[in-house]
Amino acid sequence: MFGTGDLFQWERFVTPTVIKVFYWLAVVISVLLGIAGVVTALGTMAFNPFVGMIFLIASVLGAFMGVIVSRILAEFVLIVFRINEHLGAIRNQGAGLRAQWAVPEVEPTDH
Repeated sequence: MFGTGDLFQWERFVTPTVIKVFYWLAVVISVLLGIAGVVTALGTMAFNPFVGMIFLIASVLGAFMGVIVSRILAEFVLIVFRINEHLGAIRNQGAGLRAQWAVPEVEPTDH
């Protein structure tokens, strides 16, 4: 995970660790909203079976789509941070190559 000191220093990102918590929170919320929709749809079926069935299907599909969209968004955030890490590695490799191939500057002599 991360330590409390990481919250006040900018040496590493906290978001890749925390995004997993937000993902699971979004999954739980999607499932709970889906269950609430199913219960409401079952109550609606007592008065109007057709509308209740449509609402039941919409609730289940909505919960399923909520889980999928949550996963896609979490992966997108993680990909952005991974791209940042890879660009940093490329930058560090380039700095090493520049130092290796750098021509030492010759100081002018006074003659």
